[in-house]
Amino acid sequence: MKFAAQFHHVVKEYVLDGETVRALRGATFDVPEGDYVAIMGPSGSGKSTLLNLLGCLDRPTSGTIMLDDCDVSRLSDDELSEIRASRIGFIFQSYNLIPQLTVIENIEVPLYYQGRLDPAARRRCIELAQMVGLEHRLGHRPTQLSGGQQQRVGIARALVNDPAFILADEPTGNLDSQTTEDILAVLEELNRRGKTIIMVTHEPDVGQRTKRIVRLRDGLVISDEINQHRRPPRTDTSSMPAVAPQAGV
Repeated sequence: MKFAAQFHHVVKEYVLDGETVRALRGATFDVPEGDYVAIMGPSGSGKSTLLNLLGCLDRPTSGTIMLDDCDVSRLSDDELSEIRASRIGFIFQSYNLIPQLTVIENIEVPLYYQGRLDPAARRRCIELAQMVGLEHRLGHRPTQLSGGQQQRVGIARALVNDPAFILADEPTGNLDSQTTEDILAVLEELNRRGKTIIMVTHEPDVGQRTKRIVRLRDGLVISDEINQHRRPPRTDTSSMPAVAPQAGV
C-alpha cells in the first residue's frame, strides 16, 4: 500500500512563558493514497499543531513524518518550502485569495511563484476553473464572487500542482448550509477521481462526509476509525465537467 502521509510517534513541544507545552504527545496515523480523512477533536486537542506539521509549516520535536515517501521531519526551511509548493494543495477557511487578481490569476499564483506559467499551464488552470464550475467567472475578482465561488477558486488553486494530497483547513467554516453541501460535493468528486484529502474540521456533519475519522484529544490520537455512518456522496455531479486532474503541468 502506498501512503500519501504517515505520522509515526510524533511529538511537538513549545516553550510558552518558560513552560514546556506538549501539543502532540506521540501521535501516530497513516493516510493511504486515495483516502478522505477528517481530523477532529476539541479545542486544544492538537489539531492546529498537526495541521502545521502536515503542511510542512513546522517540524516535530521528535518522531517521523513521511509525505509521499519523503521524510520531511528534518528538512531545511528551503526544502520544506519546496514540498509545500509542489506536493501539498492547501484549501483555507478564509479562502486566502488575492483581491487584486482575477479568478484565473488566483488559480495561477502557485505556478507563477515557481516560474512555471507557460501556455500549457494556463490551459490547465482554465480546465481546473471549468472543473469547479467557474468557467464563466474567469475575469471576476474575489469581491465579485460569493463565498462558495471563492472557495471553488481555492480548490482549483490547490489542484494546480497535482499535489500528493489536499490539506483542507475548515473548508466550509465560513459557508452556509447549502453552500457547504456544494463544496463537500466537489471534494467528494475529487476524491472519487483519486485525490487524497485530509480535512481538519470541528463540524460533525462535515466529518460524517469523509471515509475515515481520526480523533485527537490532549495531543494523542484516541480513535482512528472507518466512517461506518458516512453519508453517501451526492450522485449528481453534472455541475462538474469531466476534466480529471492531470500530472505534469
